[in-house]
Amino acid sequence: MADVGADQLDDTIVSEPLDLVRLSLNERVFVKLKGDREIRGRLHAYDSHCNLVLSDVEETVYVMDDEDEDLKTIKKQSEMLFVRGDAVVLISPPLQS
Repeated sequence: MADVGADQLDDTIVSEPLDLVRLSLNERVFVKLKGDREIRGRLHAYDSHCNLVLSDVEETVYVMDDEDEDLKTIKKQSEMLFVRGDAVVLISPPLQS
């Protein structure tokens, strides 16, 4: 981590990759996971391994149907979810309007 003095610290500056995640705390984020899974939810906590704690989660799983060769979408709702960091592929911050 970069050494930043207390007088130089600005809560909106992104100088390291996880700073973007920090700025997304208490916001709805999009998380792409390994295994054709996506999650949207409110980010409550994270760590340097990209372990995440999210609430009000909507999980989408994409499954290929062998018989019809169609892509099926399965949606799940969770009140609170812990995501292990090694499954995380991408974390997208909320859209700024």
